[in-house]
Amino acid sequence: MWEKLFKLKEAGTDIHTEIIGGVTTFMTMCYIIFVQPAVLSRLGMDFGAVMVATCLSSAIATILMAFLANYPIALAPAMGHNFYFVFGVCLALGVSWQVGLGANFISGLIFVILTFFGFREKLINAVPPSLKNAIAVGIGMLIAFIGLEWSGIVVATPGTFVGLGNLKELPVILSIFGIVIISALIVKRVKGAILIGMGISSILGWLMGMIEFRGFVSMPPKITPTFLKLDIRGAMKLELLPVIFVLFFLDLFDTVGTLIGVSQEGGFIRNGKLPKAGRALLSDALGTVTGTCLGTSTVTSYIESSAGISQGARTGLSNLVTALLFLLSIFFYPLIKIVAGGYQKEAGLTLYPIIAPVLIVVGCLMIRNVVKISWDDFTEAMPAFFTILTITFTFSITEGIAFGFIAYSLLKLVSYRYKEVDGIVYLFAILFILRYIFLK
Repeated sequence: MWEKLFKLKEAGTDIHTEIIGGVTTFMTMCYIIFVQPAVLSRLGMDFGAVMVATCLSSAIATILMAFLANYPIALAPAMGHNFYFVFGVCLALGVSWQVGLGANFISGLIFVILTFFGFREKLINAVPPSLKNAIAVGIGMLIAFIGLEWSGIVVATPGTFVGLGNLKELPVILSIFGIVIISALIVKRVKGAILIGMGISSILGWLMGMIEFRGFVSMPPKITPTFLKLDIRGAMKLELLPVIFVLFFLDLFDTVGTLIGVSQEGGFIRNGKLPKAGRALLSDALGTVTGTCLGTSTVTSYIESSAGISQGARTGLSNLVTALLFLLSIFFYPLIKIVAGGYQKEAGLTLYPIIAPVLIVVGCLMIRNVVKISWDDFTEAMPAFFTILTITFTFSITEGIAFGFIAYSLLKLVSYRYKEVDGIVYLFAILFILRYIFLK
């Protein structure tokens, strides 16, 4: 049955590998179960309801990706988008979270409509190979940078922005141990190296007194405080049109960037194009629409899916495993928090010594795409460099794509090689420039 549904042999994988990949992907992205309600509760949204909405929307969207596109790319509420939803929309404009969800719903609906017209698929296929590989590298660098921050190896430093943390602190020591053990297992070609490494680190963290067992199972909170509470009519106001556009804009390019990066890592791109891109994008769009109805912000494809891909996941079967774990998380909240929960170092600062090593190792695995960039051609090299640099140091895939598109278009124009650029790239380069002029 699994072979018929997901074509495992054709993808060069098996059930065991897909299960490991699905579990690994879940363990590297399950932090959103705790982060999302913490962020949205700032608006007065019920913490427990948002947690359930997060798990359900993630599971539904991930299952859609499995059956529509057969890719091991999991989805969940997007980091960054949640902060924009809270601070850039609701708090900044003084609108209720119900209206904010309504605006988010409309942006997702626009996504769905454009997907049927093949617009987003055309956009992915229009991106030149050098930028596709640069996006993958930039995402890898970003993941690793976040991992270094979450581990405490890199800390905020006055004057230089970042510097070396205290390597004698217990969470930092545990993070370094995690990097070493996972790397060693990968070198030994142990299947499930990342998952096994996380398990060993969790046990060590418990022995070091940094992880506290608080039980295993609890009844799920009620979702009724947020379910279908979005205010679509209230969002259909002229002053909220820019908000809808920005939500649409951010989701579009974060999704495109993540799909390109993760697909490049998994070897799904063929002849510069992503097969079934339209179906993958539809899954993403439907995820956002579903999420807003349940009571959470933009749902999108997760770059952490590359962790599962690095463990051999190649089909939608891996996604079913990830989705199942999201559903089970509703009941196993205490157990999940043991591994994915952070370590409170001091007031206002939380470290993630179990998750951080995974992000650093995955970043290393993704950066290898840098060799596929045409460094001898400066019209290809400089835009790629800008993309990598901007994604990493602005913590934004969107900004990296923007700088890459603008630089690529300009350099091709001044070198009289403008015919090498797809018209869509020129169009969005102009839109990005206008965005920086009028919205920044």
